[in-house]
Amino acid sequence: MHMTGVFTWHDWNHWHVAFLPSALLLAASLFYLLGVRSSVAWPRSCTVWWSLGVVVTFLATQSVLGVYDMSYFSAHMIQHLLLIMVAAPLFALARPLDLLYEAGPPSLRRWLDGSLMKVITHPLVAFVAYFVFIPLAHLTGLFTAMMHHEWLHHLEQIGFLLVGYLFFRAAFGRERGRTLHPGLRVVFVMAAVPVDTFTGLAILMSVQLPFAGYLDTTPMGTSTTQALAIFHLGGAIMWIGGDALMLLACIPIVVQWVRWETVQTKVSDAELDRLGL
Repeated sequence: MHMTGVFTWHDWNHWHVAFLPSALLLAASLFYLLGVRSSVAWPRSCTVWWSLGVVVTFLATQSVLGVYDMSYFSAHMIQHLLLIMVAAPLFALARPLDLLYEAGPPSLRRWLDGSLMKVITHPLVAFVAYFVFIPLAHLTGLFTAMMHHEWLHHLEQIGFLLVGYLFFRAAFGRERGRTLHPGLRVVFVMAAVPVDTFTGLAILMSVQLPFAGYLDTTPMGTSTTQALAIFHLGGAIMWIGGDALMLLACIPIVVQWVRWETVQTKVSDAELDRLGL
């Protein structure tokens, strides 16, 4: 979609409700709710987290951000941060794989316990996926192809959700499977911060447009200087916004770590008391 004119406050009322993304969100939510109905005592909080994740995903892709994501790189970057650092953590808190395991048939449980899923959900795989996907999506030819093909951009949006879910699944450690020590989870998240910083700064310090023909994707009448300024703004959003959201994600992880240490201390004191030490 090639936009015309300059973005104004009136444009915040624009929506881009597409059938396929909306249908995918609706189908995923229906499957989740069916699983909740089949579960004996599924936590209500998980359903709330899932609902919030769906709302954030819808707003990121169907609101004004979805209207301008192929024209304003700043809107494009806000959308990506909402998907990978807001919606994805909410989906991780919703524990969809645990729900599948609890409500699904035995064959599905065997598949979830299989070697392939153990590899996919391994914390190291999640970290590598995040470490590679962020710069790959913004600093390589994939960005050029995505800006020219909307269907590829939709696949990229799904990729942000999946990579973000796997990353924060490991960071939060709420689902069954391979988990990290509570203290190591903080290191896990903080070690990924340089990825956002590097990507944002690389964009911010660029002295030319990202690819030939990029100006054609911007709103009609945008000059080269204006287009580069919008591109730099997107880099600043990735750098500052991404780092800030990562630091916010560390807060519940640190709280969880402190609680874990408190419990371990009580257990150790009780054992020492039993031994008379």
